[in-house]
Amino acid sequence: MRVISGIYKRKHFDVPRTFKARPTTDFAKENLFNVLVSNYLDFEDGNLHALDLFAGTGSISIELLSRGCQQVVSVEKDRDHHAFICKIMKEVKTDKCLPLRSDAFRYIETCHTQFDFVFADPPYQLDGLETLPDLIFRHQLLKENGLFVLEHGKTNDFARHPHFVDHRTYGSVNFSFFM
Repeated sequence: MRVISGIYKRKHFDVPRTFKARPTTDFAKENLFNVLVSNYLDFEDGNLHALDLFAGTGSISIELLSRGCQQVVSVEKDRDHHAFICKIMKEVKTDKCLPLRSDAFRYIETCHTQFDFVFADPPYQLDGLETLPDLIFRHQLLKENGLFVLEHGKTNDFARHPHFVDHRTYGSVNFSFFM
């Protein structure tokens, strides 16, 4: 896993082969962040607060921090994956990431914080994946003009969702954007 841009640019982290998590590919991640920077988020003001649901290896969390996010909350249920996220944040000596070991759905239900950016990368076959956009908006996790991006497989289509604004495909990776 490598960081694409920002203060940790080109930093590599070796993800254990035993991990079940499927990190977002470098190709998809780089294109996603190009779209975010060009169209949706201003990382340069250093004031963005982000939520990374189903954080897995922490690839998106570390990329967000590298690009200037003020704070990132990383929610990961798996013990080993959570420990890995803690390890990489300690390695880069940042206190701007709050790794939480929790079920993402439970976190959404109990969260009382709003974010500028919410990213979710659940397992593509996860029961309830299709409910995530509704849950994010029902629980008001986004600040005004905030953005939610859901990574999913090709079988999901969110184009009719009332908050849907964009869809991008990079290989087998699909991103749906909601505001």
